[in-house]
Amino acid sequence: MNLNGIAHIQITVSHFERCVPFYERLFDFFEMKIVFRTEDLIYGVGGRTGLVVTRCAPEYANERFAQRRIGLHHFCFRARQREDVDRVHEFLQSIEARIVHPPEDGPWAPGYYSVLFEDPDGIRLEVNHVPGRGNLDPSIQLPKTVP
Repeated sequence: MNLNGIAHIQITVSHFERCVPFYERLFDFFEMKIVFRTEDLIYGVGGRTGLVVTRCAPEYANERFAQRRIGLHHFCFRARQREDVDRVHEFLQSIEARIVHPPEDGPWAPGYYSVLFEDPDGIRLEVNHVPGRGNLDPSIQLPKTVP
């Protein structure tokens, strides 16, 4: 079977009211359409990508995301051009998002370029650009280890 990508990623946030405006702005910037919304959920779709943001159960309302816990570490949107990563960085600065690292080259694939940031709950998101086929290019020799 040959997969056709990921249909959607669903994340749960503890500060839903604070996170929704952040994701609404992000969806708008990424030209993602909000296709479903309730008092506990917002679902954006665009660029062959779906992201669902849901409210946590009441007993977890005071918790914050911990990147190294079991479960989600971060997720990454793929940009079409290197310059798009720079545009995302400018957008993130304009909405005063917490930027973990500004646009930089990385070792993950030839030409890897990314910006890493957090939502209001501390969930890490990344936007990257990898030219050509990246790691799917059979002629590319990948490093055996990365930092």
